[in-house]
This record gives sequence, C-alpha cells and structure tokens, in this order.
Amino acid sequence: MTVVQPRHDRDGATIAAIATPPGPGGIGIVRISGPAARSILTELFVPHRQKSLSSHQLTYGRLIEPGSGRPLDEVMAVFMAAPHSYTREDVVEIQCHSSYLVLQEILGLVLKFGAVAAQPGEFTKRAFLNGRIDLTQAEAVIELLQAKTGEGLQIALSQLEGGLHARIVAIREALIAIRAVIEVAIDFPDEDVDIINPRQMLDDLQNQVITPLNELVNAAERGKIFREGISVVILGRPNVGKSSLLNSLLREDRAIVTEIPGTTRDIIEEYLDIKGIPVRIIDTAGIRQGAEAVEEIGIRKARQKLESADLVLLVVDGAGELSDEDRALAEIIGEQPAILVVNKVDLVPGKDLHSYRASFPRFSAVEISAKTSQGLARLEGAIFAAVSGGGEQSEPDHACVPNVRHAASLAVSLAAARELVGALRENLPPDLVAIEVQAALDHLGDIIGETTTDDILEMIFTRFCLGK
Repeated sequence: MTVVQPRHDRDGATIAAIATPPGPGGIGIVRISGPAARSILTELFVPHRQKSLSSHQLTYGRLIEPGSGRPLDEVMAVFMAAPHSYTREDVVEIQCHSSYLVLQEILGLVLKFGAVAAQPGEFTKRAFLNGRIDLTQAEAVIELLQAKTGEGLQIALSQLEGGLHARIVAIREALIAIRAVIEVAIDFPDEDVDIINPRQMLDDLQNQVITPLNELVNAAERGKIFREGISVVILGRPNVGKSSLLNSLLREDRAIVTEIPGTTRDIIEEYLDIKGIPVRIIDTAGIRQGAEAVEEIGIRKARQKLESADLVLLVVDGAGELSDEDRALAEIIGEQPAILVVNKVDLVPGKDLHSYRASFPRFSAVEISAKTSQGLARLEGAIFAAVSGGGEQSEPDHACVPNVRHAASLAVSLAAARELVGALRENLPPDLVAIEVQAALDHLGDIIGETTTDDILEMIFTRFCLGK
C-alpha cells in the first residue's frame, strides 16, 4: 500500500481539542495532532519509569506545569507516530480524570506550548486530506456518532469500512475504460477501423454503470429512513386509546390515561426503535368539537404535527361504532400515508370488524388492544412496511446505503449515463460523447472526495463535534 505523505491543514499547525463529551465520566481525553504533538507532550509529561516514549504504547505518569512543576493530574499518555495514526500525522492522546477543570487546564497548557484549538471535525478532515480515508468514510464517522438505532449503526460501520467507496470506484473504473476508448477515437479520427463498438459499449454501460447506479439510488431512498428516522403521529378522537397506544409502543407509562375526554392537552413526543428505524412517535390531543380553550390549543398543535408527519396512525374504538368524527379525521388526513388502528378489540372478542376496514379503504388496517398489547407486533410490522417501501423483512444493504448528498450526485451521474446511451445510439461524434462520460465521472468523484469543492468539504466537516 502506498503511504500518502501527510498534508497539514491551516499551514501545518498542530491542533488540539478535548475529545470526550462534557460532564462526569470515567475518563477525559485531550487529543493533539500535528508536527509539534510529541514535543508538546515531552514538555508537559513526566513518565513514571521509562525515559522515552514508544509509539502506540500507553505510558503512565504525571502531567505537570513546566516552570513551577505543579502537578495537574495522573494520566496515561500515548504517542502515535505518523503515518500510523488517525490523521496520518503525529498524534498524542492524554487520558486524564474526567474533570472539566482538569481538561481545560491541560488543553490550555497544550495551546500555550504551540498548538492551536481544533475546529469541529478537523481531526477527521486531516485524515481525509492526508489520504487515510475517503469522503464517504469521513461522513460515516459522523453518522456513526449520530446513529439512533442498531441498524443505523451497522450502516455507518459498513460505510466506514469502505463498502460504498468500493461500489463507486467500480462504476468509475467502468466509465474510465469507456472514456479511454472514446479518447482514442478522438485522437485518430481518420482510421478506417471503427474504434468504438456501440453495441459493446451500450452493454457495458447498462451492466457496469446504469444498473449499479440505479441500485445505489434506490438504496439511498430506503436508507434515508434508517439514518434520519420518521415522524409518526397518533390521531383520533378523545378516549379511543391514543395515549394507551403510545404507552404500549414505548413499553412504559409515558402518557396519562383516564376515561375523562381531553386528558391529553399537549403534544407528547418520544423515540422508539421499530425494526431498526428511529421513530419519533407523537401522541396528540383528541380532536373534537366543543373543546374548551386549553384543549383547543392542543388540538391546534395536533393539526400542525399532522402536516409534517411521515405516517399517521388513525386510532378508532373497536368496542364502539364508527362516528362522524372518525370519518372527519380521515378527511383531514387526506392523501398522507396512514394506518387504521382498530383499538380495544379485547373488549369485543369475535366481533366482525369488516365495517371498520371497509369505511377506510385507502388505509391498511391493524386490530390491536393497547391495554393487553394484542396485535402490537403486527402494528410495528405495518409501520415498518409503510415507510420502508417493502415487506416486513425488507432490509438495507448495509455496505451500500448512500446518504442525501451522495444521492444527489448519483442522480446526476445516472442522468449523464443515460444521455451517453442516447449519444451512442444517435452515433454522435466522439467529442460530444466524451462530455457525458466526464460529467458522470465528475459527480461520482464528488461522492468520494476526488473532485469535491471546498465549500462542500466545509459543510461536511462543520457538522462534526470538537475533538473528532
């Protein structure tokens, strides 16, 4: 493997930051990266026994204030020599007690002895600029930190291991091979032999470029919900069991449940994991006519949440009869994705609920008892199917789930590839065909960071926290 020589951001400065979150904890870490990292550690650190620091070896000792000799903390320190480090620069990590005052004092001394304060994401940015990771892997780092479910975590880990990068590189190599043939045709226009074989090139385009690009675009649509999650609103008239449903889904008594209409007067929001999808579940005030002033505020908020919901659970009382209010709520939902939840079926065993489903033919229907949890697993499966675009067993390919930024570039690359197909079928001159090939290559290069502009890089890395 070729070792990429380190490139130093901000004119070769050595950067430093606290790498652990604020608050009490078992350990606090100050991270340093750059050419002065080792010398700064040497100034501040007194090893307990050994005289010299070995790379990638934790050493126990004390951190002191030079000059006065005042001890700051007992620490473990590790020096990692370039290029075998996170940033491919010399890196130092000082592991101390997790005290805000201690961490701030250590960071202050590190800055005093030649480092500058790191910007958000600057360590990972240097890892990218120095060639240790590509841009998709850099983005995977922040997705790993922000993952809300185990499924989101697996997607981030697979991307960090280079799964998406490998797919993009394979497509680019196919396009580069096509471009090479086209360039020969441009350089030797008077040859009697046809250099471009349109039929073979069209086959290669379809199999090696368009089909895999289509797969990635579709994966981006599916994968978005596993990364970002969805918003699900529980809607219904008073006393149909909305709050009981929320409590059942959460497996805890989060909302107050009484027989008094209008108990829920404000919005209650909680997160849960449904088959790997982060779901923000929102319990709303029961919508009814004649509500008093405070309850009316809750109803107004319910309508606002409904407008931005990815999915609506319309809860009706299976132990009673459908009312005009139930039908009015269905009209309010309109064309939004929705599931009809027929609740309280435990009170009417054997009752024919066909009329409920027939009254709301657009909605899929699930019969449950929020009180006993009967049918709850089926409801979770219906939620998953409704938002994932597949059956209950639908899962993303962890290694190849592009994010929103990737999806935009993939879509443009796919459009350019299709234009290339049209150009070949129309037998356009090679120089015009080459334009479409290069357009597809450039946008794929944006994804992995080969042709990405500085403002896009800035936007990506400023999403990181300090110290990462």
